[in-house]
Amino acid sequence: MTTQQARAVRFDEYGDRNVLHVVDIPMPVPDAGDVLVEVRATGVNPGEISIRSGAMREMFPATFPSGQGSDLAGVVVGLGEGVTEFAVGDEVLGYSWTRSSHATHTVVPAAQLIPKPAELSWPVAGSLYVVGCTAWAAVNAVDPQPGETVAVSAAAGGVGTVVVQLLAARGVRVLGIASAANADWLAEHGAVHVPYGEGLAQNLTAAAPDGIDAFIDLFGPEYLRLAVDLGIPLDRIETIISFAEAAKLGTKSEGSAVASNREVLSEMAGHVAAGRIEIPIAATYPLDDVREAYAQLEQRHTRGKIVLIP
Repeated sequence: MTTQQARAVRFDEYGDRNVLHVVDIPMPVPDAGDVLVEVRATGVNPGEISIRSGAMREMFPATFPSGQGSDLAGVVVGLGEGVTEFAVGDEVLGYSWTRSSHATHTVVPAAQLIPKPAELSWPVAGSLYVVGCTAWAAVNAVDPQPGETVAVSAAAGGVGTVVVQLLAARGVRVLGIASAANADWLAEHGAVHVPYGEGLAQNLTAAAPDGIDAFIDLFGPEYLRLAVDLGIPLDRIETIISFAEAAKLGTKSEGSAVASNREVLSEMAGHVAAGRIEIPIAATYPLDDVREAYAQLEQRHTRGKIVLIP
């Protein structure tokens, strides 16, 4: 690869992970207000699977050939006209809204970047945006108060690990729905483990005999129906994934979009830099192994984040 070329993940049609491939592309050029970033780390997320498969084509259609990825952290290597808050050589983290971060280089608006705290490793910084801002939005959607009980599905996943820690920091009693393999981690981070599967409703009731005040769904529509059946008020049931079911039931469905700004991203980066929140890194993969990264993610039993290292 020369200095005039970059490499990027592409897919030319909807499909499973086998439609993904890595290609050489011309080095992106920043327009006015943009920053060219040499990407050091970029997270993979379940939403990207839904976009690539076509499951969300009505909401988020792809234009082929399509790039992929939103999380990113890296080093500034070029500036567009008018950018004064960053300099070449600065370490930054942020996000792309043009599905372009799964690459060696990408251009993003300066307004979508913040300085990378020195305390954050590249994998943590490169996977912070989606989980951090989505968790922030989900927690704020149910307005948890100290002493309340909040249940969280997929509590040991990428977003779930952050949601659990945000809730615990607010003095909330957290019921973390996850596999037995995650029981110790949840206990260490302030949550009561509740195993998913058969008897879940009874297990939740037993863990919270005085009732559950709110429910955050990070997995699928069956959890929204469960929350309604448990008698939790509709305005205190939130999902980041089951949009159609939320519309049908009248529950909330706030995602990272409502929290996609520098203020929230800086707040979450500050929490991680200070050690108040941990972002577990489950695995890292080179860019060329993007299919393998998604194969692991699709198992849906990963604690924390999977990250590409271009």
